[in-house]
Amino acid sequence: MRILSKALIALTITASVAPAFAQEVIVTASRRQQGNYGGVDLSGVIPAQRSIITLKRSADYAVQTVWITGDTRDAAKRGDELRSTLTNAIGSASKGGVELATGDYVVEPLTLTSLKNLNYVGDGRPDTSRANFLVKVRLTPGMDLATAKAQVARYVASVAKTGRTTLVVMGEPTLSVVNPDQYRGAIVDLIAADAAEQAKRFGTGYGVAVSGIDRPVEWARAGATEVFLYLPASYTLRRD
Repeated sequence: MRILSKALIALTITASVAPAFAQEVIVTASRRQQGNYGGVDLSGVIPAQRSIITLKRSADYAVQTVWITGDTRDAAKRGDELRSTLTNAIGSASKGGVELATGDYVVEPLTLTSLKNLNYVGDGRPDTSRANFLVKVRLTPGMDLATAKAQVARYVASVAKTGRTTLVVMGEPTLSVVNPDQYRGAIVDLIAADAAEQAKRFGTGYGVAVSGIDRPVEWARAGATEVFLYLPASYTLRRD
């Protein structure tokens, strides 16, 4: 088992020096695609190929998409009304027990500074502008999605709307995880323990060769409020 021990030590060292990314990411039914941290080539989704060695934990947030729409005929006035309602939404978020954000894969806070970067589109009607943003509810122990969704609905209803603006909650909540790479060490521990257990089954003198632990942590949805975090790692048994 001497080679096995050295391999496990190497795994731990590699995990401790791996860079960590602080972004918050949306969890979908598929794994992270190449480059989603770098902001490049985000079109399409790579089908999930989840490792059987996973860290299962609660997601950090339930995330709900909300559309803001304004249909005042005068464009300048419509823009003012949209910005006013968004300002109200940002100002009342804390009181409503929610946080606001934007993003499809990597989540960024929606603030008074960043709201000007929202991408407004039409909806097929003349003189109408709309954009979407995210409302997040931090998941506490025992909280289910129905509770989080009700909290979002109460918050949206409480926001003061200016002029002819409306806020509409769309679809079902998804989940997000903050800095998934912070769990690399715990995942490596799971891989090491599994590798040690399997090597032991083959008797004295067997060790493992591991690959893939230098890759980013990946994720998949595990349930209503839980996620799988894992590395695209593999190992093979070898004899001294």
